Amino acid sequence: MPLTLITAADAAYYTGRPVGTIWRWASEGRITSHGGRYDLSELPRKTVDEWADEVILGDPPPLPEGVRAA
Repeated sequence: MPLTLITAADAAYYTGRPVGTIWRWASEGRITSHGGRYDLSELPRKTVDEWADEVILGDPPPLPEGVRAA
């Protein structure tokens, strides 16, 4: 299956998190950086509840075995 690569800014929008979080996830090995772009299938999607007017964030990607969070 081909990768769907997006920029860090697009990944931040898609997940509802800051760009710095996307970069940190990549440095921790939670997601793979492909030359500064990220595969959409590795990212948790945010959900917007329009009735409650809130954004619900998906769970962060898991850390690789034996790695500690930054």
